[in-house]
Amino acid sequence: MKAICFYFQVHQPMRLRSYRFFDIGEKQDYFDDHNNSYIMRKVAQKNYLPMNALLLDLIKEYGSAFKVSFSISGTALDQFEAYAPDVLESFKRLAETGNVEFLAETYAHSLAALKSKEEFTNQVQTQARKIEQLFGRKPTTFRNTELIYSDEIGAMVADMGYKVMLTEGAKHVMGWRSPNYMYTNAINPKLKLLLKNFQMSDDIAFRFSQQSWKEWPLTTEKFVGWLTQINRDEEVVNLFMDYETFGEHQWEETGIFNFMRALPGRVFSHSDFEFATPAELGEKLQPVASIHVPHPISWADEERDLTAWLGNELQDEAFDKLYALEEKVKMCDDPKIKQDWLYLQTSDHFYYMCTKFFSDGDVHKYFNPYGTPYEAFINYMNILSDFIIRVEKQTRYSKTDADEVKNAAKKLIETTGKMAKKKSRQAKKVVKEKLDKTKEMNFEDIKNMSDTAVKKLLREVDLQKLSAAMEDAGEEIREKVLPNLGKRARKQFDQMQEELKKVKKSDINKYKKEIEDKLRDIFGNKK
Repeated sequence: MKAICFYFQVHQPMRLRSYRFFDIGEKQDYFDDHNNSYIMRKVAQKNYLPMNALLLDLIKEYGSAFKVSFSISGTALDQFEAYAPDVLESFKRLAETGNVEFLAETYAHSLAALKSKEEFTNQVQTQARKIEQLFGRKPTTFRNTELIYSDEIGAMVADMGYKVMLTEGAKHVMGWRSPNYMYTNAINPKLKLLLKNFQMSDDIAFRFSQQSWKEWPLTTEKFVGWLTQINRDEEVVNLFMDYETFGEHQWEETGIFNFMRALPGRVFSHSDFEFATPAELGEKLQPVASIHVPHPISWADEERDLTAWLGNELQDEAFDKLYALEEKVKMCDDPKIKQDWLYLQTSDHFYYMCTKFFSDGDVHKYFNPYGTPYEAFINYMNILSDFIIRVEKQTRYSKTDADEVKNAAKKLIETTGKMAKKKSRQAKKVVKEKLDKTKEMNFEDIKNMSDTAVKKLLREVDLQKLSAAMEDAGEEIREKVLPNLGKRARKQFDQMQEELKKVKKSDINKYKKEIEDKLRDIFGNKK
């Protein structure tokens, strides 16, 4: 019997309010309660409540045969309690079935594992206690923020007593090996590893509604057919994804809820797969090998590394400044400082500072409340400067005059502001260099354009000519253009397909040349 392991990430950050330089030393309310409440209720109605109800129905229908697992960040749990108690109750009803496993993770959905073993351990223990308090079960499986993993992180997790950990089945780590087996940590083989099957997970999470995808529409018949084609020796298919896939990233209108409702029945009737939780698989499966991961991996972006959160100068400066406060924060006895310290560590704050505009930029912009990474950095550093004053006041400067503290803060933020502007100019220079390359654009460059740029092109060109020019183009260009067509344009494109087969090669080349001229007119200079 082979197993399907469903794991869902549930996380909401404590979003920061707009915090100006003049607020430093004056205001200590860093978090946007109104926006956090609004987003929580919005996601609750679109995702959490309907999807939890669907899973509960499936468990009632199939009993112990259907199982899933969740990790819920502490920041999400805190917001459930504050803004969405009905969501929390729906998760409790799932817990009562005994068919749902709740995993441990960092309380703040933080990057603490990369900086401080003590802080990492404290957050994991705090989140595990919260899970046990709310759902009556102590977690035995661990998953780190965004599936971040390395040999050393795995060893720390093993030291905390966890038996199983989830991570990404990254290509550059796995090589020829399949993610559909149990593995172990290279330092401490007592820690078993379940690896995400990113191909099949992303078919649901990202490609489900992508009409340019050659496998669209995705049906349960097709998906279970793929499962049955997996090598008979392979033991488990790990489907790990963001819970907001259902209803938020993939809207209800796409059919994603209907797909999930029908999937278990199709699995049971047309395959030899069963459903299992990570803890159950930890008991049943024996590892086939250890995997060596000297450098941290994650499930984010094409690179499956840390560059969504760390790596550019803005992110690294903010990250280092924050964790430089760790020892002083420990000395503070103010519970509000302790809570703010926790929430300021959330990885989303550093994600918003990402400058990867030209590869995964559309993803980062979609989830980003700031106009630019520079704005995210300045807002965060303003708040961090005020937080530093509060920490210093509690420790070293508890008897110092308030005006002196404020002057110190002003000097700090001025220095920070100059540094930020310098770093932002450097980032903009890189962006400009990449933009300059578009001045000599060819037809094939369409596949590397952002969706925004493609939509701009579509507004400027004749659809019939573009469609003809695409006749002998590669699949990558079609996959870039088609999702950006409106409903009417897509219908027009589909109706032209028969006629386009009659277009001469010479005409195709002529239309390509016209499109290239238009590209240079829009995005650069003509040759």
